[in-house]
Amino acid sequence: MCETWSVDRINDTVTPSNTNFRHLSNKIFDAAGDEEVWFGIEQEYTLFTIVESHHKWPLGWPVGGFPVPQGPYYCSAGASVCFGRAVMDAHYKACLYAGIRIAGTNAEVMPG
Repeated sequence: MCETWSVDRINDTVTPSNTNFRHLSNKIFDAAGDEEVWFGIEQEYTLFTIVESHHKWPLGWPVGGFPVPQGPYYCSAGASVCFGRAVMDAHYKACLYAGIRIAGTNAEVMPG
């Protein structure tokens, strides 16, 4: 969401860093002329819980183990696989309140 730049203090130059994809996107958007450009990003995150007062473990995972393969977790459909949904809903509402337009949410493929 932000541009990143590299500073060469010896040659006194500033250039876009190699991870500055926004700079590259702006060139494409500028070339679109009067066309309206839509740009979307996907944000993914994993929630953790504290286990035994000092270990962090992904929310919904069996402590010390791994969940079953991804199939049942996709879209967080069902009470037995819906981990952290209230946190995600609160984050979604906070983004909308802040003016960040979101097209939808998806619990993806793993608990947490």
